[in-house]
Amino acid sequence: MRICRLVSSAVLVCVISGSLIWAQSGAANQSDEAMGKVWWAHVQKLADPSMNGRMTGSEDYLRAAAYVVDQFKAFGLAPAGVDGGYYQPVHFDVQRVLAEKSSMSLVKDGGTTPLVLGEDAILGSRAAQLGEVDAPLVFIGYGLHLPESRYDDFDSTEVPIAELKGKVVVYLNGGPADLSGALKSFARTSPFAKALRDAGAIGAISIPTPKSMDFGWQRVASSASQPGMRLAISSDADAIATKHPALADEQDAMFTATFNPAQAEKLFAGSGHAFAEMLALADAQKPLPRFLLKKSVKAKVVEEISHVVSPNIVGELKGSDPTLSKQYVLVSAHLDHLGVGAPINGKTIYSGAMDDASGVATVLETAKKFSQAKTRPKRSILFVIFTGEEKGLLGSRYYAGNPTVPEGTIDADLNLDMFMPIFPLKKLHVQGLDESTLREDAKKVGAEHGIVIAPDPEPDRNSFIRTDQYSFVQAGVPALAMKFGWTMGSPEYKAWRGWLAQRYHSTDDDLTQPVDLVAAAQFNAFFADLARAVADDPVRQHYLDTSFFKRFEAAQ
Repeated sequence: MRICRLVSSAVLVCVISGSLIWAQSGAANQSDEAMGKVWWAHVQKLADPSMNGRMTGSEDYLRAAAYVVDQFKAFGLAPAGVDGGYYQPVHFDVQRVLAEKSSMSLVKDGGTTPLVLGEDAILGSRAAQLGEVDAPLVFIGYGLHLPESRYDDFDSTEVPIAELKGKVVVYLNGGPADLSGALKSFARTSPFAKALRDAGAIGAISIPTPKSMDFGWQRVASSASQPGMRLAISSDADAIATKHPALADEQDAMFTATFNPAQAEKLFAGSGHAFAEMLALADAQKPLPRFLLKKSVKAKVVEEISHVVSPNIVGELKGSDPTLSKQYVLVSAHLDHLGVGAPINGKTIYSGAMDDASGVATVLETAKKFSQAKTRPKRSILFVIFTGEEKGLLGSRYYAGNPTVPEGTIDADLNLDMFMPIFPLKKLHVQGLDESTLREDAKKVGAEHGIVIAPDPEPDRNSFIRTDQYSFVQAGVPALAMKFGWTMGSPEYKAWRGWLAQRYHSTDDDLTQPVDLVAAAQFNAFFADLARAVADDPVRQHYLDTSFFKRFEAAQ
């Protein structure tokens, strides 16, 4: 139980389970709202229009990074980047697909049906693209390659793996109900690219299901003008893959595209199956058939390639225990956002206030609280602000594979990405909750704060692989990420879905949006207590024997 007592007009002492947690002076009578305003001031700085959306590697990103470094210095954090500084530079290859010079069409029985890029489909910009492709299409259900779980869409009785050579596979987001959400999400990452290459396929077309989409197709299409990025070959990518194969980034060129589900019947026409049939099965999480689509895709992809360097930011608070201080707990968030892009509601700056200036602000407030505490946490704390999250978790993937502390000394990562204080805090949905012993600390501290701790209720949104904590999962480090929770159909749920539809990856994720400052302050208090609980736990965190991801921990 957490007990806080005002021992004088200027000192507030807080105790959990008999241990002194912090003594806060000067601000003892601050309300949650006032503490929330202090947190919001960081968000205002980082999401100000003058920051132009903090695009990875831009001058605006570097100015935002300098603000973070100034805060780290003010809190007395030791530089823990490279070369004695706070920065860890990361090199990226940047790929911009020029839709106006590219094309895509479907070919059947000698007839060609041109597709409208942006309306029918968008071309992928992250992975290296083939310049031209003319190949048959084959539908492989959910596109999940999980032979360890006795499930493999790449090798079925309907479509043996030999049939995939030289073809472009088409797959639908989701998966059968008897596979866990975390496992289905995992199969979307490095195992998917490797399975494509091993099968000899030359590309993939994904179809999102409407219920898994955070916003409408128009917003998806507008994002196609954004440049994609990948870790540069010169950035130790091979070394990362050698140490942690799950972090491997496929460098081979592969045709990739995403198809508008409202237009997807064009892919299935003449195959003997309808997209509506596939969608109904996917919505029910039932198995999908696999079959040849009896047509080909013909495409030309024109792209521009450039290079950029963008840093992670790392500060260290040394732990108080002589032995445990040699181990580290990461407290992390990402600083980059989408920069300036296609106008939405007349605005072109994608400010990223919730995504993820809010998380960076909480990292800063946690660092301040610990640096001012009478007793420091027993393990050392690394406050890490990642770059390149919006480009595929690239900064965190680089850090997980090239940590600035000795290999094997990172005990856990607690990551923040748009934790969403837009309504009162009653529940938290936690990514990775059922995978590691971090579950026990999260539930214990949640109970002390009167917060329900629950797993992700929408696994088909693939949030598990869309936050930086996942890079550490792949590297064998127990990790959690969390957002404000809700009950299906409640006003909180409607507010959450409304925010996704209106503001997520939109120019409306700015400083004018409503925010619950009291709830933000309460979350920050919970988060700091969780970080301390993990840092003070006498036993190192580990993956549960029931977790699929324990295999990565064993490989450390």
